[in-house]
Amino acid sequence: MSRQTAVQSPDSSALARLPTVHRVAVLGAGVMGAQIAAHFANAGIAVRLYDLPADGADKSAIARKALAGMAKLKPEPLAASDVAALVTPCNYDDDLPGLADCQLVLEAIAERMDLKAALFERIVPHLSGQAVLATNTSGLSVEEMAGHLPAALRERFVGIHFFNPPRYMQLVELIPSRETAPGVLDSVETFLVGALGKGVVRARDTANFIGNRIGVFAMMVTVHHAQQYGLNFETVDELTGRRIGRPKSATFRTADVVGLDTLHHVLEGALANLPDDPWAKLYVAPDWLDDLIAAGALGQKTKRGIYQKVEGEIRVYEPATGEYRKRHAKVPGKVEKLLDTRDPAQYLPRLRALKDPQAQFVWAIHRDVFHYAAHLLGEIADTARDVDFAIRWGFGWDRGPFEIWQQASWREIAALITADIDADATPALVPLPDWVGEIDAAHEARASWSAADARFKPRSTLPVYRRQICPAMLYGEDGECGETVFETAAARVWHTGDDVLIASFKTKMHTVNDALIADLHRAVELAEREYAGLVIWHPDGPFSAGADLKSFMPVAVKSLLPGNNALDELLQRFQGMCIRMRRASVPVVAGVHGLALGGGCELMMQSDRVVAALESYIGLVEVGVGLIPAGSGCMEQARRADQATRGGDIFPHLRGIFETIAMGKVATSALRAREMGFLREADVVVMNREEVLGAAKAQVHALQAASYRAPAERPIRAAGREAVANFHAAMANMHAGGYISDYDMTIGLGVANALCGGDVDAGTELPEDWYLREERKHFCQLIRSPKTHARVAHMLKNGKPLRN
Repeated sequence: MSRQTAVQSPDSSALARLPTVHRVAVLGAGVMGAQIAAHFANAGIAVRLYDLPADGADKSAIARKALAGMAKLKPEPLAASDVAALVTPCNYDDDLPGLADCQLVLEAIAERMDLKAALFERIVPHLSGQAVLATNTSGLSVEEMAGHLPAALRERFVGIHFFNPPRYMQLVELIPSRETAPGVLDSVETFLVGALGKGVVRARDTANFIGNRIGVFAMMVTVHHAQQYGLNFETVDELTGRRIGRPKSATFRTADVVGLDTLHHVLEGALANLPDDPWAKLYVAPDWLDDLIAAGALGQKTKRGIYQKVEGEIRVYEPATGEYRKRHAKVPGKVEKLLDTRDPAQYLPRLRALKDPQAQFVWAIHRDVFHYAAHLLGEIADTARDVDFAIRWGFGWDRGPFEIWQQASWREIAALITADIDADATPALVPLPDWVGEIDAAHEARASWSAADARFKPRSTLPVYRRQICPAMLYGEDGECGETVFETAAARVWHTGDDVLIASFKTKMHTVNDALIADLHRAVELAEREYAGLVIWHPDGPFSAGADLKSFMPVAVKSLLPGNNALDELLQRFQGMCIRMRRASVPVVAGVHGLALGGGCELMMQSDRVVAALESYIGLVEVGVGLIPAGSGCMEQARRADQATRGGDIFPHLRGIFETIAMGKVATSALRAREMGFLREADVVVMNREEVLGAAKAQVHALQAASYRAPAERPIRAAGREAVANFHAAMANMHAGGYISDYDMTIGLGVANALCGGDVDAGTELPEDWYLREERKHFCQLIRSPKTHARVAHMLKNGKPLRN
């Protein structure tokens, strides 16, 4: 392909670099541009958001309206209520001189070369001599765009392809032109990884780059084989979701989310830009897609696409009739049994051998993605690593295509692909490239195959990656990070060769059970004897989804028997673990990303410091299962309220806390968790989840350097019975308005008593243990109710709260 551009070495140096970024400009306040601006603001960077001048007195109204509209979008582009203030709406007529103090200027207007070239001509005179100019393009030629720039600027011009939505999608593709300075690439990658928290792959300047080239192909080859094997939409989605390590939305539900019109546009672009692609016929839009678009059924945004909700039931489009019908998907037992192994080495060769259309279908979609990725590797990417991470980060697969192939046995699968090509059974009859037969795997220890250079190439050594102590690994790279000190079924306790002990949970969703409580006690004791401190952090999954309800409920049922104190004793053990962490003689730091709910939130709140990735979702959600926080959560919030008010009126501070707990609110980012009181001002928020462990260990050392002493226990001033009465009155109003049920009132009253210290005078100083007993008392009362049992059962079955 003529557009191919050599990927610069990530370790090279040059005079041209991205200066320290204090302010950026985003050109184009459309959906993508505005959300990119929002994410810069999430990172604490001042942003100028530009668009065309509007008619009327406010010439920046277009950009201002785009900024206001972000508050209504779901998922939320803005990570906190105050970050929007960092975005300044601008227009091209009045505000171009403001570009002079921007270190990075990112163009994000419509995907038309003529429009981009015209905008470049207009802005270039206003750029500083050190600023980097970037284009956010999903497929236009970066090299061609560079041709529209002055020669002196081309070394500071680069393609930066954010995936949508830019706050949440980890993948960013970095695309150089032939004249982009290596130092610019290095510094832009450093900025994207460290300041914005992204996973960066360097792509060659070819049509659709890496992610969309492989990802869209994977979708369209699935559409092709669904038709070939006569499978309906819902059966394909049953086969192509979590069963094979892809997102739950699978294929056709994903198309609805993306938008069928958007998919059609992507296919048109692929046909136009890839005329020589041997698989080009797969990009022809199927008739049913044209029919749905013509009918205005564009997917999720029109509430009708391949799927539609009819009278509370999800129905599926039937191309033969043009109507929506009930779903009927059934995976044959023999296929289901193989896929349930979750092991490509088990299911791929065996599925190929089965004379079953569904088995043949699953084999074919894997085979053709392997074939296509191998054919393109040397053209689109520097290494197989870039392809696999692009598909992981951009399309949500558990493993990329080369990883799956390697896991399934590289040489065996290569032989089967070749046999299918020879049998004229593949959509394109091009042979596998010669290099496939020359290696045994795409990834080895910290190195991945480069087809262009015919060798294994190591990971980048840019300094920003040194902050990732245990980074995400590809299948076939180095194994377990660190050295294990002890390991059980519930936890692994380990270190990375220094003086900080690390505890990682192994339970499902890292839920808390009795065994884990015991392991944490042991870890704290070991840290006190032999280490500078303890970090609780997990390389995979959430921080903790809370208590293990399945193991907890049998204890709860036994507690209904007269004289049985098993539940209260279990709660005391959990509370004791939380308090033990806070009173340890060495610092305990929680490293959080993903969910930290219920008991997981309580554990986190008792640490000396929290280091949380921006994308952390934190809350005390026990009311959703008909309970109250009883692992120290209510006590800790009362303690923080007392500290925050410093002898003043505690009730106003508790009001927001009560509402948060009683309504089971969850912070939708680490910044919002700070607003809601789950994180303290001293707690640290990092943008990149891969940096959480390193930052957490640094906090241990910082605390020790400040002569760490465990905080002494101090009495907590109670808000008392008057505050409980006020909360009760507020709930009564909500109940009268139909906003909460009778049982919500009962649960809320338990929360109020546990937060306020119960039936005592306002201002009474109470020991921590008083609050812990209040928590346990109301928790145990609620667990005896059939309504709580119904809520727990509903949550276990459906994963959603029941409001009974």
